[in-house]
Amino acid sequence: MKTEVTDPVTAVKEIKDGDTVLVGGFGMAGMPVELIDALIEHGAGDLTIVSNNAGNGDTGLAALIAAGRVRKMVCSFPRQADSWHFDAAYRAGTIELELVPQGNLAERMRAAGAGIGAFYCPTGVGTPIAEGRETRVIDGREYVLEHPIRGDVALIRAHVADRLGNLVYRKTARNFGPVMATAATLTIAQVSRIVEVGELDPEAVVTPSIYVNRLVEVAA
Repeated sequence: MKTEVTDPVTAVKEIKDGDTVLVGGFGMAGMPVELIDALIEHGAGDLTIVSNNAGNGDTGLAALIAAGRVRKMVCSFPRQADSWHFDAAYRAGTIELELVPQGNLAERMRAAGAGIGAFYCPTGVGTPIAEGRETRVIDGREYVLEHPIRGDVALIRAHVADRLGNLVYRKTARNFGPVMATAATLTIAQVSRIVEVGELDPEAVVTPSIYVNRLVEVAA
């Protein structure tokens, strides 16, 4: 399988109103800014965005929220000093929030990629996060049932790819990219460089090409 190599605007053209989009990044580390800019230009709205946090400053995910394209945010860390676009939208009642503990967020996407129907986790027990949710006591400890998070599309950022679509990440930019790639129907990866097949050390490949549909090369 050969992954398609294209430009940002063409890569995101199939994203539709109402889609669930998984967006990589830990703050700005690993955020596919150029793909998000292309999504803004593309015009799709009413989106559910799944990401670690809810945007920084005025760029990337924050710009998507500012453009009014996000209906619901699923994240673990929605507020920080520069999350003013999310804050304004949430206070105005124009955006929904589903708060998910960070480990649960990653595991729910990993479960989607692994074909796991649901799993029990102790995180959130006894808090508002668990209200109205199914719980179960296992070996004397209470757990909350968590369901997988699947995406119509994943927008992720890696460091280097080969032309098959195998991905290598750089340090903390790796964050949620690997699990998001497995959990989406369509995975689009922004990379700094594309090399020929055989140039990557197989031991360094984190995301195999089978999970990557499109590559977009954006020089760092």
